[in-house]
Amino acid sequence: MDIQTIFTLLFLLSLILFIYKKRKKVEIQKILFPILYFILYRTKLGIKKMDWTAKKFRKPLKYFGYAGVFFGFLGMILISWELLKNMYSLIFRPETLPQIGIVLPIEAKGVFYVPFFYWLISIFIIAIVHEFSHGILARTYNLRVKSSGFAFLGIVIPIIPAAFVEPDEKQIAKSSTMKQLSIFAAGPFSNIILGVLMLVLLITVIAPALDKIVEFDGVEVTGVEDGFPAKDVGLGEDEIIKSIDDIDVIYTTNFSGILSTKYPGESVKILTDKNEYVIELAENPENKTKAYLGIYVRQHQQIKQDIKQKFMFLPDVFIWLTGLVYWLFLLNLGIGLFNLVPLGPLDGGKMLQLVLGKAFKKSGHIIWKIISAFFLIILIIILLSSFFR
Repeated sequence: MDIQTIFTLLFLLSLILFIYKKRKKVEIQKILFPILYFILYRTKLGIKKMDWTAKKFRKPLKYFGYAGVFFGFLGMILISWELLKNMYSLIFRPETLPQIGIVLPIEAKGVFYVPFFYWLISIFIIAIVHEFSHGILARTYNLRVKSSGFAFLGIVIPIIPAAFVEPDEKQIAKSSTMKQLSIFAAGPFSNIILGVLMLVLLITVIAPALDKIVEFDGVEVTGVEDGFPAKDVGLGEDEIIKSIDDIDVIYTTNFSGILSTKYPGESVKILTDKNEYVIELAENPENKTKAYLGIYVRQHQQIKQDIKQKFMFLPDVFIWLTGLVYWLFLLNLGIGLFNLVPLGPLDGGKMLQLVLGKAFKKSGHIIWKIISAFFLIILIIILLSSFFR
């Protein structure tokens, strides 16, 4: 059992103990209880800070809310289209990979794996940014925030920590359409903005610094698929590919470039840091004219010796922080967009329900229910397919 798994198990145990200790103060929101549910632990944390922020920046926050509404509906269209495309591909092209998965620090089928400490830090930052943005926009319009606190998504056991802010729903319902939309859109819009900022940081600051700190020396095998050539000859995970047919492999890009010149049935010689293999290439499941090894790879790199000697442990810290920024970019963007799916309790669902209700009155609610159920079925199909591939 590796260190990540140990910390994950300890964390889950601590969640269970915390909830048990506070059992008289928590509220359970049942979805498909006891399989799927939310646990809420209410506090007053951060409410004064929301009040201060809303009062200090009231005018720019209103413009932020308007922008959030525009990009919120734009993001809703984008994520809806991507989900529809993915479901269609999963049905008619069985080799297609699902685009939605449960984000956990556990390596398992159907799970989008994130290393434990990156996962824990990212989830808390994402949740706090998301929920506090809802609260700040509510206070911008002088709407009461009743409570804030911690939430835990339970999938049989409490497994994913989060945060929540609870504005006064009755006051929100009496507000104008634009005010309500601004509050609903604030959370996902903030996550998307933070994700974009992390990407800009990666491109403009971190990438140039990494070029000076590390050297790239091949591609690391992170996974091997059953039934394909690499698995048959014994090529394993954690091996670093150094060359293909005596052509040096330094970057993932030139690894892909070399493979793109090969054809199914052609034999190649692959040299790794541990062994040498002769492999007959298979057909790519998604394009039978292209060659396929049946492996997943990532860029391998190491700190330059002179840098390590000069700065000791600091380059390792920098590389770890680079990983954190990368996951903050990826998860903020992904979770921000996911929250715009036009489905039930998600922010996108609330936005669509409000607009349809205003446009079509009673029939708008029926239309919203149909759309919400439709996308719930799509999500279930995609999620289930990730566990059965």
